[in-house]
Amino acid sequence: MSSLLKLIKKELSRFSDTERKIGEFILSNPELVPSMTTKELAKSAEVSEASVTRFCRSIGINSFRLFKMQLMKDVTVANGDLTTFTSLEKKDSVYDLFRKVTYANQGAIVSSLASLDRVQLENAVEALIKAKKVIFYGVGGSVTAAYDGGYKFARIGYQTTSSPDFHYNITVIPHLQKDDVFIGISLSGKTKNVIELATFAKEQGATVIAITKMNRSPLYKLADITLCVPSMEEDFRIGTITSRMVQLNIIDTLYLSVFHMLGDEVLTAFKKAQNETMRLRK
Repeated sequence: MSSLLKLIKKELSRFSDTERKIGEFILSNPELVPSMTTKELAKSAEVSEASVTRFCRSIGINSFRLFKMQLMKDVTVANGDLTTFTSLEKKDSVYDLFRKVTYANQGAIVSSLASLDRVQLENAVEALIKAKKVIFYGVGGSVTAAYDGGYKFARIGYQTTSSPDFHYNITVIPHLQKDDVFIGISLSGKTKNVIELATFAKEQGATVIAITKMNRSPLYKLADITLCVPSMEEDFRIGTITSRMVQLNIIDTLYLSVFHMLGDEVLTAFKKAQNETMRLRK
């Protein structure tokens, strides 16, 4: 049992009747709760939405969203035996490292079920469907996700840019129009170049989507839409890997969602490219 679940179980006797209903539901459904909204949990536990918020505060957590992130982390660690997987040791064999990387990536991606707000995700997809041009921008470890986003959305007919060159993007951003999208990728949300370009894009009337941690950073505050990634790594060597995997997972979700909603509108051109690729392989 995770540390958070142990705390809830320990405190059951002191909870009010309403809080006890919530606590008992969480204890019975720990893997289900992180993907629920406040409204869904309230309905399942037969309490009000305000009671869910008060319950979280009664155990020292400021919001239900933060509660979900902590619960998801605890459940992932408990189920995957990840207690030592956030640090690397000299005695680790190659296979030990493989297991640690695999479980750390799995844990981070699963934790994003709690950190990523459902409404914000839907808003991001709606914004992308309206757009003609999309700029993906990240530096350092976030460049991979930016390149991947540019490539994927170009395949379904978007005019995309994903260059990490700051000055190149300054020449491209003025061509953005209302309904176009700038996606800034920064784990910390404090990367100066990302913030500068996001601000410039917003001045052109573009929608700014941030893929970042939920930490009230400058990028988080600037963005029209925030897609929050979890922060659960202690060892920076693993942290740089898991953050990239979560970013790529979000890009994949945006791509597949837009592709799915556009449907036949882009499928013909997509198949033409696919068939031409197959022809060239012969």
